[in-house]
Formats: sequence, C-alpha cells, structure tokens
Amino acid sequence: MRTLFINLDAIDQNVATMRARTGSAKIMVVVKANAYGHGMIEVANHLANSVDYFGVADIDEALALRAAGIETPVLAWLHAPDETFQAAVDTDIDLGIATVRQLNAVADAAKAGNATAAVHLKVDTGLSRNGATLAEWPELVTTAKALAEVGLIKVVAVFSHLSSTSEAADLAQIERFNHAVQQARDLGLQFDMRHLTASDGSLNYPQAHYEMVRIGVATYGLSPFADHHSGEYGLLPAMTATSTVVQIKRVAAGEGVSYGHIHRTTSETTLALVPVGYAEGLPRDTSVLAEVAINGIRHHIKSRIAMDQFILDVGDDPVQLGDTVVIFGDGQSTGIGAGAPTADDLAKAGDTINYEIVTRMGGRFKRRYLINGQVVDIAN
Repeated sequence: MRTLFINLDAIDQNVATMRARTGSAKIMVVVKANAYGHGMIEVANHLANSVDYFGVADIDEALALRAAGIETPVLAWLHAPDETFQAAVDTDIDLGIATVRQLNAVADAAKAGNATAAVHLKVDTGLSRNGATLAEWPELVTTAKALAEVGLIKVVAVFSHLSSTSEAADLAQIERFNHAVQQARDLGLQFDMRHLTASDGSLNYPQAHYEMVRIGVATYGLSPFADHHSGEYGLLPAMTATSTVVQIKRVAAGEGVSYGHIHRTTSETTLALVPVGYAEGLPRDTSVLAEVAINGIRHHIKSRIAMDQFILDVGDDPVQLGDTVVIFGDGQSTGIGAGAPTADDLAKAGDTINYEIVTRMGGRFKRRYLINGQVVDIAN
C-alpha cells in the first residue's frame, strides 16, 4: 500500500554529474540518516566501487556499513560525550574529531587495539556546530601532531562545513578555513586532504573543492538551493513516493472531511482514502496546500492529514479502488511519477526544504529499487 521507489540509475547519474563538476577532487557520498531516506545499505552497496568515501553522522551508522560488508572508507563525525571509539578504530572507520578530549579517547582506543586511528580534524569556520574554534585549533593541532608522531593516529584530513548563509559568509568561511589549514601546516601537522564543501558549496565554489568534496542531497537528485531546481544542475530526483486508493465513497454536499472538518464538500463528490500519514513522514502541516497525483491528475489534500491516512476530494474524476497515488516524483513527463508533484513542491507546501521531505519518509513505506526502469531484488 505504500512504496518508495528509489532509482539507482538516477543516483549514478547524479554522482557522475557532481564528479564532472568537481574535477579531480575525491567524492565523499554522504549516506547518513538512512541515505537521506533512500536506504543507507542499499545505496552504499550500489556505490561502493564508484566513490572514494562514505560520510555518516555517527559511529553506529558507520558500523552498520561495515557489518554489511562495505569496505569503502567511511567517515563519522558526530560523537557521544562518553564515546570510547574502540569499535570504530577496530573496524577501520575514519573519525571526525573536534576536541582534544575526543582526540585523546581515540588515541586510547588505538593503543588498546594496537592500531593507528585515522582522524579528520574539524575546525569551526563559522557554522558554530561541531569543530574546534579558531582559538582552540592550535591546541587540537599540536596534540594531534604529538599523537601522530608516536603512531597512535594518522591525520587524514582537515575539514569544516559552510553555513550557506550568503555568498559573503561562505567566502569568509573559505578564507578562515585556508588560514586554519596554513596554521596547521606551520605547526608541523602532516595530512593528506582538505574538505569543506557539501552539495551547495561544491556547486558554487570551485576554488574550495580542494582534495575532496562531500556530496549529500545532490546524490539523491535534489537541489541544495530552495530557489533553484535540480534540473538546472543536471540532477534527477531518485525517490518517488507512492500509495494506493484503499476506499472510495460518494458523499453529499456539506459533509465534513477528516479531523477538524477543515474541508467540507461543496457538492456531491467522491472521496478517496489513501493509507499514508504523518507516521510515514507526510508532514501534517502540508494539509490543504499539498498536492498528489492520480492517473496524472493532481488533487489537493484539502483535509487534515492523520497519522495513518489522508482523504482526497476528487470530485467526479474517475478514480477507482486500487489506483496508484503519487505523493511526489521526479518531475519527469514519463515513468511512475509522471505529472506528479516533486519533493520540492511538498516542501513548499510545508514551508520546509526538500532535504527534510525525503529524509523523513519512512514508517510503513517499503523501499523498492529500480535499475533500467525495472525493480531489482534488494532487501529493504
């Protein structure tokens, strides 16, 4: 009754498009948060031989990749205060490190495991999330240098993250990053790579591609900019969310529909019940403004979206029991989602961003994967 079709060919195309735009830089595909809702293990398995790195938020995600047999380098950068890092070091996971405390814990894990831990030192250049401040940066660098000299760690990279506030803010961050990199080198730290840009920065600032770029939402065919569509960059949305009409009924004018009766029928009409709600990630606050498509015809979700379902007032359109309902698609004129809204459209209806729409899709949805337009047998 509820299916997310994930187009793996589109993901391949998007990675190739971004690789062409970023030249010789290595590509880190970010698969955190279940690959932005697309299925972390399935996407990573598909891309394992065509990208240079995978990026995840936390160590549990990285361990899940290793448990699935994925040997591609993986970077995890968001850590609990009491993290020991032992499992990460033992399974050859690169670690994004922002504090001396984290660095010492990594060194302890490396010593216990008789290993050398791979770390990427993160400097906060203006986003004010994780990362060492510019004041803390020299101590982090000198501590890392000392630990590297005794073989407990290897500093693979120095990295940061843009705030995407404005071009001026981003350029200021790039300048701060370059300063931090030079400071690290002046302090004698040796490292192989720099990485700063995610999808947005990789599209806007070729001077900041350095040795590696991190590609997140663009991998999945979505524009990182609310005022630009994916097609402008040659990106194809990979996710199509569908359901099924499970009940139809003919009702008279004046009937209230769903909770709160925010919609009342204005004439005799057909109501169609669709078994998707906010438990599947369909935002409740898109009620009234959101559209879906049945047989290529768009219909507003005029009534309140509930936990498990929503109701469409389809008028006299020939909607039948079992018809496919496309909640959002790829914006193309052919295929499963032909004529349907996109994730961008649903995001606009909910006053949010496309990142949130695809990432929150889950609940009772089942993912099915497409190659050459055909469903392939990949475990969900």
